[in-house]
Amino acid sequence: MNSDQLRTRPKITVVGAGQVGSTVAQLLAYNNLGNITIIDIVEGLPQGKALDLQESGCLQVFDSLITGTNDYKDTADSDIVVITAGLPRKPGQSRDDLVAINAKIVKSVTEQIMEHSKNPIIIVVSNPLDAMVYMAKKVSGLPKHRILGMAGVLDSARLRTFVSLELNCSLVDVDAMVLGGHGDSMVPLPRYTTVSGISITELMTEEQIERVVDRTRKGGAEIVQLLKTGSAFMAPGASVVRMIDSILRNKRRMLPCTAYLEGEYGWKDIFFGVPVKLCSTGIESIVELKLTDSEMAALNKSAEDVQNTCKQVDAILAS
Repeated sequence: MNSDQLRTRPKITVVGAGQVGSTVAQLLAYNNLGNITIIDIVEGLPQGKALDLQESGCLQVFDSLITGTNDYKDTADSDIVVITAGLPRKPGQSRDDLVAINAKIVKSVTEQIMEHSKNPIIIVVSNPLDAMVYMAKKVSGLPKHRILGMAGVLDSARLRTFVSLELNCSLVDVDAMVLGGHGDSMVPLPRYTTVSGISITELMTEEQIERVVDRTRKGGAEIVQLLKTGSAFMAPGASVVRMIDSILRNKRRMLPCTAYLEGEYGWKDIFFGVPVKLCSTGIESIVELKLTDSEMAALNKSAEDVQNTCKQVDAILAS
């Protein structure tokens, strides 16, 4: 592959050269998914990480071009943009505590991205996730299928992990589904969580299920408490790359993502975690699962929480 061919590959911009952004860039390169631009406000940081990652190419056998920059002009004509910019949680903080600070950051980032890229697919990772995707959509003006958030893939991965540990079975055989907002009111669905196709409701006691569901809801906070100076980055980074892989390779994978609702599940004008089919243009469709009354009640409670944080974003936009 010559240099001209390399430069016509998909262009992926990662906003934020912190732990999550660096992990996303690294896994994108190791999966050879396209050329990568890392941008950050700290001078030298994205350039240094980009060069370090580029130098691993001959060892990890990838030929992606990696660029680090502080100038949004270098993000021009991005096919996919991953927004990881913003402050991470500290011990004792909830995701919602970050609304005011990170909303302004995401607003500024989105404005600058759209100034140089006409029609990218934007994936938001910054917390509080649902409200930050909402902010990015309001600012970008992108159609709903081209803007989404990373949450459900991560939350489902945590549930899969905890089920595997509880049952002492292979993680490969576990599939899981988590809906709702990316926070304490998220809705893990045991009925739709399986081991080799068998629902965990057939394999685990109610006490075991309650234990893994509770740990899933608190999965991010558990890591924050352990790290003390940061939040999760490896599993979030891998979750983003799983989504991008489905988009760029047009796999049409069905994954739980934060998507804009227009009546699905009975809610409108909010971003919310639901199963979607991801293809080359972004979200091809939203899948509506049949839920029990108790599952629907939990989902409505989660949606109300998300709606309240979205109102805070509207207030910031109006100020």
